[in-house]
Amino acid sequence: MTGRLGPRDRAAVWLGSLAGEAARRLRRGGGTALPGLVATSVAPGVTERLARLPAAGSVVVTGTNGKTTTAHLLAGIARAAGYDPIANHSGSNLERGIVSAYLDAMDGDGDPSAGCGLGVLEVDEAVLPGLLPVLRPRAALFLNLFRDQLDRYGEVDSVAEGWREMLVADASGLTLVLNADDPPIAQLADTARGEVVTFGIEDRAVALTADEHASDARFCACGAAFRYEAVFLGQAGLWRCDGCDRARPAPDVAAHDVRTGDGVTAFGLDIGGERVEVELPLEGLYAVYNALGAAAAAHALGIEAGTIASALRGAAPAFGRQEAFSLDGRDVRLWLAKNPAGLNAVLRTLAPASEDPEERLHLMMLLNDGIQDGRDVSWIYDADIELLAGRAASLVVSGDRAPDLALRCHLAGLDVDEVQPQAGVAVARALQLAPPGARIDVVATYTAMMEMRELLAEWTGAAPYWAASTQGGAA
Repeated sequence: MTGRLGPRDRAAVWLGSLAGEAARRLRRGGGTALPGLVATSVAPGVTERLARLPAAGSVVVTGTNGKTTTAHLLAGIARAAGYDPIANHSGSNLERGIVSAYLDAMDGDGDPSAGCGLGVLEVDEAVLPGLLPVLRPRAALFLNLFRDQLDRYGEVDSVAEGWREMLVADASGLTLVLNADDPPIAQLADTARGEVVTFGIEDRAVALTADEHASDARFCACGAAFRYEAVFLGQAGLWRCDGCDRARPAPDVAAHDVRTGDGVTAFGLDIGGERVEVELPLEGLYAVYNALGAAAAAHALGIEAGTIASALRGAAPAFGRQEAFSLDGRDVRLWLAKNPAGLNAVLRTLAPASEDPEERLHLMMLLNDGIQDGRDVSWIYDADIELLAGRAASLVVSGDRAPDLALRCHLAGLDVDEVQPQAGVAVARALQLAPPGARIDVVATYTAMMEMRELLAEWTGAAPYWAASTQGGAA
């Protein structure tokens, strides 16, 4: 990184770093937000000055689902290309978390670390309009836009309008990296003042064969309904508006011949006319979209296709996102599902292709209603939990709202073996119900996933979440 900070900024950096170290020593978390909160209190405006330091600038990653995984993959690609990524890999994506990431990149004297720094910054979709002018990134990657935490974000239209107003006001000419398959994202190209790089899936064989009940963008800006030739996830697919002739653009970065299952997803990746083969240690179409977004952003930075493919092949899951643990002779795999579209994607990935009893699932599902989850849990009725009917060998339901989730599962035709609000007791019961050598899939909302991961890390000796994403694999 290059650049200089003033005396007050240096004091803010020192005090923020000290607060982070204290939080870790006192086991009050990983110091992923407190350092930034302290630093911005001591030196208002330090965020903008820190954002000017990396020699290679920064890329922001935003959207409803997949931000942490995509930023994790992009950081791994950047590292393979010779950059020193500065990343808020813990998923702390408000201003304080971003500032904390920059503080982690400082040396002991509060000076910028040496090397070719590149900010790879996950940014909350609601705060991005206020932070974009401060961060002034080289590129902004927009993944998707789904209904999520209505008590906080409101409907998707309000988020999309905030993004459009932000980009219209921006005169920096930043590169937009857009999901061509998601209509509200693709239409952001209308606001572009710089380069636009698009990504999408070009494989109709993996399209949904039934209606997607979690589609959150049914109408074009002109008011007409979208028409689809194929749907891959939520409202993402091959779309067209007959009212104004808007249509899904041909993607610059595309996935062909997608194969997913047994813990991996493979596909042919087209970048700038060159095709390379990719195999990810992740399952599901949403993993393909995350990889495509990371690849498209890397392509926008000028990173070669071979480097992108190699880094993706060597990636490891981000914490809590298909992360696996070995416990009492069983494999326990964590899945994050925080809204209808995300839960549907997980359910479709988990649902066995056949009804062979040998392929039935051992499940634990957790539902919390914390501030980070959203207080309103009625969204579980918009998810297609019926996909798992008759396909679960065992099911334990837990979380703050365990009775609500148990009722939803019952109505979906699933037999619930136990309802246990306490996560530690619940996972012990799930282990009892699954035979040795089995896999237990744990599907949880955000705060429940964090609690489960902390328990599993403690029991297995795994690294804490704030350190896990920097060890091994791609990031």
